[in-house]
Amino acid sequence: MKKSVIAISVIAMIAMLPSCGKKKSALEEAISKAEKNKTALHVQVGPSPETIDPALNSAVDGANMILHSFEGLLKFDRDNNIVAGLAESWEQSDDGLTWTFHLRPNLKWSDGSALTAEDFVYSWKRVADPATAAPYGYDLLNMVVGFDKAEAGDVDALGVEAPDANTFVVHLTDPCIYFDKIAAFAVLVPVQKATIEANGESWTIDPKTYVTDGPYFMAEFTDGLRIVFQKNPYYWDADNITFDFIIWHLIEDPNTSYTAYNQGTLQMIKDVPTEEIPSLRGSSQFYSAPIMGTYYVTFNVERKPFNDPRVREALSLAIDRKYVANVIMQGTYIPAKNFVGPGVSDAAPGSSFEEYTTANYGDYFDVENYAADLEKAKKLLAEAGYPNGKGFPAFEYLTNDSLYHKPVAEYLQSAYAQLGITMKINIQEWKTVTADRRSGNFDVARNGWVYDWDDPSNMINLLETGNGNNDGKYSSKAFDGLVRKARATVNVADHYKYLHEAEQVLLKDAAMAPVAYYNEVWMQVDNLKDTWHSPYGYWYFMYGKLE
Repeated sequence: MKKSVIAISVIAMIAMLPSCGKKKSALEEAISKAEKNKTALHVQVGPSPETIDPALNSAVDGANMILHSFEGLLKFDRDNNIVAGLAESWEQSDDGLTWTFHLRPNLKWSDGSALTAEDFVYSWKRVADPATAAPYGYDLLNMVVGFDKAEAGDVDALGVEAPDANTFVVHLTDPCIYFDKIAAFAVLVPVQKATIEANGESWTIDPKTYVTDGPYFMAEFTDGLRIVFQKNPYYWDADNITFDFIIWHLIEDPNTSYTAYNQGTLQMIKDVPTEEIPSLRGSSQFYSAPIMGTYYVTFNVERKPFNDPRVREALSLAIDRKYVANVIMQGTYIPAKNFVGPGVSDAAPGSSFEEYTTANYGDYFDVENYAADLEKAKKLLAEAGYPNGKGFPAFEYLTNDSLYHKPVAEYLQSAYAQLGITMKINIQEWKTVTADRRSGNFDVARNGWVYDWDDPSNMINLLETGNGNNDGKYSSKAFDGLVRKARATVNVADHYKYLHEAEQVLLKDAAMAPVAYYNEVWMQVDNLKDTWHSPYGYWYFMYGKLE
């Protein structure tokens, strides 16, 4: 699951604070008091998000905010286990086709009104509604009874119901062995029907209308500067929420984030200047942790010449993955040998999907033998009708300018020049990148995916026909068939077998170009304790403390 503002200065952030002689607002007074009591946390996890509407978000930065403002039926704990959320208990039928969730009593929205099972019925139908255009709609709900009719416009056909105020029932067409993880995903949290219908798309940018059900509610929204979250007294577990305020500073430029961090304005930053990383290694405030995800290049297959798999494979093989990961990314990422990387489970307990792939299929990319890959790329390009790049149209590579994205783009520009191809770099702010990718307004684009739950289908299915996150609009009947089999089977071994076969189809068809496997780097002050970072790239600040 990423967005805006190019280089906000620290002066601009400080300008939000009242100057000498001016009376502070009630909110600023409350934040100042919380800062003195060490119950206000200032963080940077990205720029202005494209959206913080749970149904529409598909980026990690937006999801981090949603996880602090909303809660769904289930959730993940600090050990990445599924635990009770708004549902205090749940069960599935013997045939695996009916899931029943029992809500906690007396749940409330942040405005104090009652939250019931009907709110889940509305919210899940909203995700399925084609008018919503939820990027995750198909991926999350296609196994629910009536989804095909719902996505065609008959949302009431979706197999969800509320037999009473505290019971939510979901009917599936086929058993789904990871449905509890879907129920814990941030897109499927409840949202308030009356607020959304009264305010439309603007409901997420106004504190008066961003009604939530989780640990925090919105107290201020200043696009390009900051979003202030305040502790929600109506949250069912409010007694265990420690920070009174979380202030999300919306900064795209890593140098600005780093300066603000060093000046004490921020206690945690996600974006660290790449040139600072070598000197920061070993510091108690510098963190590096693996996350489940892959950095890759997306081809718009609806545009020539990227509709030709030989062209796509040539552009993929021309990438020196070892150089990108070890030099450009300074060893903070791992060269990609396949699409699914380390940390993702396979069928056997404690097993690895990636290790099984290597043992049974071999690694698709030989990162130790780039010279051979480059020669193969040249041959493929000639076969496609572009010997030495002759006649190949100049094209644009869409990316944003943070962390390694611009240096990677510049490397790709030089790598493709070796094939006689001209690539122009189109740098946009993050929320423009995500919008343009989704609308197909690009030739080739930087992309990446961090898993939402531990199942390889979460990333492999991105390339399925009709998936809202399939930015390049790749489509393959063979691949789609394997994905459907993996989704429908109740046999765990078969589930993973089909996904391995599906990954091989993607790789051989060069549906995308895997580049590197993600690690996350960030900085946080030494006295920030009891927060945690999940393998899905999310931070959990709500139970933390500043000692």
